[in-house]
Amino acid sequence: MISITVEKLLNSRAKELELSLLNSTAKGLKREIQNAEIHRPGLALTGFFERFPQKRVQILGETEIAFISKLSVDRLKEIATGLFESKIPLMIISKGLMPPQDFIKIADQFEIAVLSSRLSTALLTTRLSAYLDHIFAPSINVHGTLVDVYGVGLLYTGKSGIGKSEIALDLVERGHRLVADDVVKITRRAPDVIIGTGSELLGHHMEIRGVGIIDIEELFGIRSIRLQKRIEVEVNLTYWSETKDYERLGLEDRKTTILGVEIPIVSVPISPGKNITVISEVIAMNHMLKVYGENSAVEFSKKLSQTLSRQSITEDYLESDYE
Repeated sequence: MISITVEKLLNSRAKELELSLLNSTAKGLKREIQNAEIHRPGLALTGFFERFPQKRVQILGETEIAFISKLSVDRLKEIATGLFESKIPLMIISKGLMPPQDFIKIADQFEIAVLSSRLSTALLTTRLSAYLDHIFAPSINVHGTLVDVYGVGLLYTGKSGIGKSEIALDLVERGHRLVADDVVKITRRAPDVIIGTGSELLGHHMEIRGVGIIDIEELFGIRSIRLQKRIEVEVNLTYWSETKDYERLGLEDRKTTILGVEIPIVSVPISPGKNITVISEVIAMNHMLKVYGENSAVEFSKKLSQTLSRQSITEDYLESDYE
């Protein structure tokens, strides 16, 4: 299970979120955040703790602080005890507001970190959600090569040694950009968006059989690489087989699913003399045409049907014309 500590959040985002620790002890910094959801505990501050989402990061704004500041000391301690004994991962107070001191003392007793942010509640929520969504986004590692071709992210998959790296190298030489080779980390950033990045260890190095390890950035310059790219089409490379049927017209769009996101998949058979680099550029441009509502295969099929229909009508007319 993915998790981060409150200490990591504070260390990595203290400046962006304008955070500071209000506790008298740092023990609460070791507590773990285990999901990206955020909650404002309005009902919990009234004493209603049924179905309280205690595993989420809790945020108090100006309204909540104004409410608890008007509570009696005994009622405040009761509410704070119920809130912090549920073992919430973290409490953040926006606008630089200070809660009553008894509130902080009870948080110390249960070793719950209370942070202050000078940001507005809306801005704090937006920035914190973006950070947590990035941390907890579902991801997988796949064996493949990712290249930005005319702005389209092509993910090459296939058996080891089939030529994925060589195709990527040829594309880079033609001015396209390498994102990752051998290991591609794929992360779902939105319901229909998956982003590919390279391995931190491998960087933009590439293994070319017979040559060895090469550094694409050093050889071709900074314009030859990208740190990340949206994956839009999977290009599956296979060895040519006489017995296998391959797509000839392209009327039927094939799809594959990665992390719950559907993207087009194109199967390209490898055979001697076939220029996969040019085919890759065509795949990218054809995908963009489809994005803009143009489907070459469908348009060709329509034109062919219209032509055949006209020919049939013309032939019928000529057969009955005796003049």
